[in-house]
Amino acid sequence: MKKLTALFTAIIAVSLVAFKPIAPVTYKVDTQKSSIQWTGKKVLGSHTGTIKLASGAIATNGKVPTTGTFVIDMNSMDNTDLTDADSKGKLLGHLKSDDFFGVSKYPTATFQATKITPAGAGEVNVTGKLTIKGKTDVVTFPAKYVVTGNTLTVSANEVKVNRTKYDIKYGSKSFFESIGDKAIDDEFLLNINLVATR
Repeated sequence: MKKLTALFTAIIAVSLVAFKPIAPVTYKVDTQKSSIQWTGKKVLGSHTGTIKLASGAIATNGKVPTTGTFVIDMNSMDNTDLTDADSKGKLLGHLKSDDFFGVSKYPTATFQATKITPAGAGEVNVTGKLTIKGKTDVVTFPAKYVVTGNTLTVSANEVKVNRTKYDIKYGSKSFFESIGDKAIDDEFLLNINLVATR
Protein backbone atom coordinates (compact mmCIF):
# COMPACT_ATOMS: atom_id res chain seq x y z
CA MET A 1 0.00 0.00 0.00
CA LYS A 2 2.85 2.37 0.87
CA LYS A 3 4.52 1.59 -2.47
CA LEU A 4 1.26 2.31 -4.32
CA THR A 5 0.82 5.62 -2.50
CA ALA A 6 4.42 6.59 -3.27
CA LEU A 7 3.84 5.73 -6.94
CA PHE A 8 0.72 7.92 -7.14
CA THR A 9 2.57 10.74 -5.40
CA ALA A 10 5.39 10.51 -7.93
CA ILE A 11 2.96 10.51 -10.88
CA ILE A 12 1.15 13.59 -9.54
CA ALA A 13 4.45 15.40 -8.96
CA VAL A 14 5.63 14.67 -12.51
CA SER A 15 2.25 15.78 -13.91
CA LEU A 16 2.40 19.08 -12.03
CA VAL A 17 5.87 19.76 -13.43
CA ALA A 18 4.82 18.76 -16.94
CA PHE A 19 1.76 21.00 -16.96
CA LYS A 20 3.25 23.94 -15.12
CA PRO A 21 2.32 27.13 -17.00
CA ILE A 22 5.19 28.70 -18.93
CA ALA A 23 6.00 32.16 -17.64
CA PRO A 24 5.45 34.84 -20.31
CA VAL A 25 8.53 36.60 -21.64
CA THR A 26 8.45 40.16 -22.99
CA TYR A 27 10.88 41.42 -25.63
CA LYS A 28 11.45 45.13 -26.24
CA VAL A 29 11.75 46.14 -29.88
CA ASP A 30 15.09 47.65 -30.88
CA THR A 31 13.91 50.57 -33.02
CA GLN A 32 17.38 51.08 -34.53
CA LYS A 33 17.78 47.49 -35.71
CA SER A 34 14.16 47.02 -36.80
CA SER A 35 12.86 48.21 -40.17
CA ILE A 36 9.65 48.68 -42.11
CA GLN A 37 9.74 49.07 -45.89
CA TRP A 38 6.70 50.31 -47.77
CA THR A 39 5.63 50.07 -51.41
CA GLY A 40 2.87 52.15 -52.95
CA LYS A 41 1.74 51.35 -56.48
CA LYS A 42 -0.06 53.39 -59.11
CA VAL A 43 -1.06 52.93 -62.74
CA LEU A 44 2.11 54.54 -64.06
CA GLY A 45 4.60 53.04 -61.61
CA SER A 46 5.36 52.74 -57.91
CA HIS A 47 7.30 54.27 -55.04
CA THR A 48 9.19 52.63 -52.20
CA GLY A 49 10.42 53.86 -48.85
CA THR A 50 10.93 53.23 -45.17
CA ILE A 51 9.30 54.16 -41.90
CA LYS A 52 10.53 53.64 -38.34
CA LEU A 53 9.04 52.34 -35.15
CA ALA A 54 8.90 54.70 -32.18
CA SER A 55 8.49 51.82 -29.73
CA GLY A 56 7.25 48.26 -29.48
CA ALA A 57 7.06 45.12 -27.37
CA ILE A 58 6.38 41.48 -28.15
CA ALA A 59 5.25 38.94 -25.56
CA THR A 60 5.81 35.19 -25.86
CA ASN A 61 4.72 32.19 -23.84
CA GLY A 62 8.38 31.30 -23.51
CA LYS A 63 8.60 30.00 -27.06
CA VAL A 64 5.94 31.39 -29.41
CA PRO A 65 4.85 35.06 -29.79
CA THR A 66 1.42 35.63 -28.24
CA THR A 67 0.85 39.38 -28.58
CA GLY A 68 2.54 42.64 -29.45
CA THR A 69 2.06 46.40 -29.35
CA PHE A 70 3.82 48.84 -31.67
CA VAL A 71 3.94 52.61 -32.22
CA ILE A 72 4.99 53.84 -35.68
CA ASP A 73 6.71 57.21 -36.13
CA MET A 74 4.90 58.72 -39.12
CA ASN A 75 7.32 61.66 -39.26
CA SER A 76 10.13 59.22 -40.07
CA MET A 77 8.56 58.32 -43.42
CA ASP A 78 11.21 58.34 -46.14
CA ASN A 79 11.46 57.56 -49.86
CA THR A 80 14.09 55.24 -51.36
CA ASP A 81 13.40 55.15 -55.11
CA LEU A 82 13.75 58.85 -56.05
CA THR A 83 17.22 60.35 -56.37
CA ASP A 84 16.21 63.93 -57.22
CA ALA A 85 15.94 65.86 -53.94
CA ASP A 86 13.14 68.11 -55.22
CA SER A 87 10.97 65.23 -56.46
CA LYS A 88 11.61 63.28 -53.26
CA GLY A 89 10.66 66.28 -51.13
CA LYS A 90 7.44 66.84 -53.05
CA LEU A 91 6.43 63.18 -52.74
CA LEU A 92 7.11 63.03 -49.00
CA GLY A 93 5.37 66.35 -48.47
CA HIS A 94 2.29 65.04 -50.24
CA LEU A 95 2.32 61.71 -48.35
CA LYS A 96 2.54 63.57 -45.05
CA SER A 97 -0.22 66.02 -45.99
CA ASP A 98 -3.92 65.66 -45.22
CA ASP A 99 -4.43 64.06 -48.66
CA PHE A 100 -2.72 60.99 -47.27
CA PHE A 101 -1.47 60.44 -43.70
CA GLY A 102 -2.02 63.88 -42.11
CA VAL A 103 1.19 63.54 -40.13
CA SER A 104 1.02 66.96 -38.44
CA LYS A 105 -2.25 65.93 -36.76
CA TYR A 106 -1.51 62.21 -36.49
CA PRO A 107 2.27 61.86 -35.84
CA THR A 108 1.98 58.19 -34.87
CA ALA A 109 0.15 55.07 -35.99
CA THR A 110 -0.30 51.98 -33.82
CA PHE A 111 -0.68 48.23 -34.22
CA GLN A 112 -2.03 45.96 -31.49
CA ALA A 113 -1.84 42.23 -32.15
CA THR A 114 -5.05 40.73 -30.79
CA LYS A 115 -4.54 37.12 -31.89
CA ILE A 116 -1.42 35.18 -32.83
CA THR A 117 -1.91 31.56 -33.90
CA PRO A 118 0.94 29.05 -34.38
CA ALA A 119 1.14 27.90 -38.01
CA GLY A 120 4.07 25.49 -37.97
CA ALA A 121 7.70 25.61 -36.93
CA GLY A 122 8.78 29.23 -36.69
CA GLU A 123 5.59 30.55 -38.26
CA VAL A 124 2.46 32.28 -36.96
CA ASN A 125 -0.66 33.97 -38.28
CA VAL A 126 -1.13 37.44 -36.85
CA THR A 127 -4.38 39.38 -36.50
CA GLY A 128 -4.46 42.85 -35.03
CA LYS A 129 -5.84 46.36 -34.99
CA LEU A 130 -4.00 48.92 -37.10
CA THR A 131 -4.82 52.55 -36.35
CA ILE A 132 -3.91 55.29 -38.85
CA LYS A 133 -5.29 58.85 -38.79
CA GLY A 134 -7.50 57.93 -35.85
CA LYS A 135 -9.20 55.14 -37.85
CA THR A 136 -8.87 51.48 -36.89
CA ASP A 137 -9.18 48.39 -39.09
CA VAL A 138 -8.27 44.72 -38.65
CA VAL A 139 -5.22 43.41 -40.53
CA THR A 140 -4.21 39.72 -40.83
CA PHE A 141 -0.93 38.36 -42.16
CA PRO A 142 1.54 35.45 -41.78
CA ALA A 143 4.88 36.01 -40.06
CA LYS A 144 8.06 34.12 -39.28
CA TYR A 145 9.97 34.28 -36.00
CA VAL A 146 13.25 33.06 -34.53
CA VAL A 147 14.37 33.08 -30.90
CA THR A 148 18.15 33.08 -30.40
CA GLY A 149 19.35 33.56 -26.84
CA ASN A 150 17.82 36.81 -25.61
CA THR A 151 16.87 38.01 -29.10
CA LEU A 152 13.59 37.55 -30.95
CA THR A 153 13.34 38.40 -34.64
CA VAL A 154 10.05 38.58 -36.51
CA SER A 155 9.54 39.12 -40.23
CA ALA A 156 6.46 39.56 -42.40
CA ASN A 157 6.53 40.27 -46.13
CA GLU A 158 4.00 42.00 -48.36
CA VAL A 159 1.54 42.81 -45.60
CA LYS A 160 -1.42 44.39 -47.39
CA VAL A 161 -3.01 47.53 -45.95
CA ASN A 162 -6.07 49.11 -47.57
CA ARG A 163 -5.57 52.87 -47.12
CA THR A 164 -9.22 53.68 -47.81
CA LYS A 165 -10.14 51.99 -44.50
CA TYR A 166 -8.35 54.91 -42.86
CA ASP A 167 -10.13 57.58 -44.87
CA ILE A 168 -7.18 58.01 -47.27
CA LYS A 169 -9.07 58.30 -50.55
CA TYR A 170 -6.80 60.54 -52.64
CA GLY A 171 -6.34 59.09 -56.14
CA SER A 172 -8.46 56.04 -55.36
CA LYS A 173 -10.37 54.57 -58.28
CA SER A 174 -12.83 53.17 -55.74
CA PHE A 175 -14.05 56.72 -55.12
CA PHE A 176 -13.02 58.60 -58.28
CA GLU A 177 -13.84 56.38 -61.26
CA SER A 178 -12.83 58.94 -63.89
CA ILE A 179 -9.29 59.39 -62.55
CA GLY A 180 -7.84 57.17 -65.28
CA ASP A 181 -4.07 56.64 -65.37
CA LYS A 182 -3.57 58.89 -62.33
CA ALA A 183 -5.12 56.26 -60.07
CA ILE A 184 -3.19 55.06 -57.04
CA ASP A 185 -3.76 51.54 -55.67
CA ASP A 186 -5.94 51.33 -52.58
CA GLU A 187 -3.53 48.83 -51.03
CA PHE A 188 0.05 49.50 -50.06
CA LEU A 189 2.52 46.82 -48.98
CA LEU A 190 4.74 46.56 -45.91
CA ASN A 191 7.82 44.40 -45.41
CA ILE A 192 8.42 44.22 -41.67
CA ASN A 193 11.58 43.10 -39.89
CA LEU A 194 11.59 43.36 -36.11
CA VAL A 195 14.49 42.76 -33.74
CA ALA A 196 13.60 42.61 -30.03
CA THR A 197 15.55 41.72 -26.90
CA ARG A 198 14.63 40.52 -23.40
